Amino acid sequence: MAGRWSHLASLTVSLALLQVASSEHWLNDYFFTDGNVRAGYDASGQQVAMVSLNQQSGGGGFNSKKKFLFGEFSIRIKLIPGNSAGTVSCFYLSSGDDQYRDEIDMEFMGNSSGQPVVLNTNVWANGDGKKEHQFDLWFDPSADYHTYTIIWNPENIIFKVDNDVIRSFKRYADLPYLNSKPMTVHATLWDGSYWATEKGAIPIDWSNAPFTVSYRDYFANACVGGRQCPADSSKWMYKQPSKAEWGTIAWAEKNYMRYDYCQDGYRFPQGFPAECSRN
Repeated sequence: MAGRWSHLASLTVSLALLQVASSEHWLNDYFFTDGNVRAGYDASGQQVAMVSLNQQSGGGGFNSKKKFLFGEFSIRIKLIPGNSAGTVSCFYLSSGDDQYRDEIDMEFMGNSSGQPVVLNTNVWANGDGKKEHQFDLWFDPSADYHTYTIIWNPENIIFKVDNDVIRSFKRYADLPYLNSKPMTVHATLWDGSYWATEKGAIPIDWSNAPFTVSYRDYFANACVGGRQCPADSSKWMYKQPSKAEWGTIAWAEKNYMRYDYCQDGYRFPQGFPAECSRN
């Protein structure tokens, strides 16, 4: 009997170790890679994905093996130190490359040394992607890892930086929303010289290459293909900003917002998108 329990205990420990190993190897377990991507491990044993960009071979990235319809997704990122002007580092979800795609973006637009890194948040609904809110990050995102989170449910899309909610994109019944197209998770680094820094005025200085962004601690609690939802999905499925979180949204907008599409009359001479008057 003792031998049986000893065997069961050993099996339990082995399974636990297998589960931990699986979480430690998140890049290989959950993603396909493309281009300049390599895996390493930090001092704590956590896997780190390093995506690099150089002039000769371009950039790289990784995309999830599964598609999701609603979920909570986060990753910790350490961005490029020094002069990263012209580079774009991304964490996003997308249904594909067609003209009617759905997409949720967190794009980090590189800076010239000493200037803030700009976080561009955007939502594409049925191919319409002119819904940007941009924020100057209020810390040095290259000095350490910070957590970036997307919560996507049937009622709204929430963007978080560390513990701070900075944006909520609300669903309206009569307007396009991302509720029918499963999406894959992506992280990429690419040359955005034509657009990224000061509207393209400052291109990449290739003498600083290679540029490297590090990703770790990927987390997803999400419905696979819109059918298989985790047992604890209710914590994000019905999530909307609390009163305190609306306070952090107001704080981010007042102090760090660089661009709001609902304030860009030049871009929308025929009138702002309908949601602008309802938010």
